[in-house]
Amino acid sequence: MGNRRNPDNVWQWLVEAGEETVSQVAGEVLQNPRVTEAVAGAIKRAAQTKGQVDKNVERVLAALNVVTRSDHEKLMNKVEALQGSLVNINIKLDRLLAEKEAKKRPTPRRTPRTSKHSKSDD
Repeated sequence: MGNRRNPDNVWQWLVEAGEETVSQVAGEVLQNPRVTEAVAGAIKRAAQTKGQVDKNVERVLAALNVVTRSDHEKLMNKVEALQGSLVNINIKLDRLLAEKEAKKRPTPRRTPRTSKHSKSDD
């Protein structure tokens, strides 16, 4: 019975082994090409599955006429573009109104001053 390790003893052994030993074991495991290929394959399959699930969820939401995150982002981009256009229109409108007001105001004309007592009258 002394050779068998129960889960508590294994955990205690790992803790006592320290980070260095665990890092060394992890490094050796990851150096094995079979392990790295298996991990890479699992990650690739998980990403493909997630992509397919995302597409299916978007299709279901579209069928239910529910706005998706990508729909919301597209709409927000369009709203931001419209806001920018409105700001530009407001600026141009303000300029035009200012020009119109400036044209309405009579501009004072400078006329040469003539004195009542000019030399030709003398």
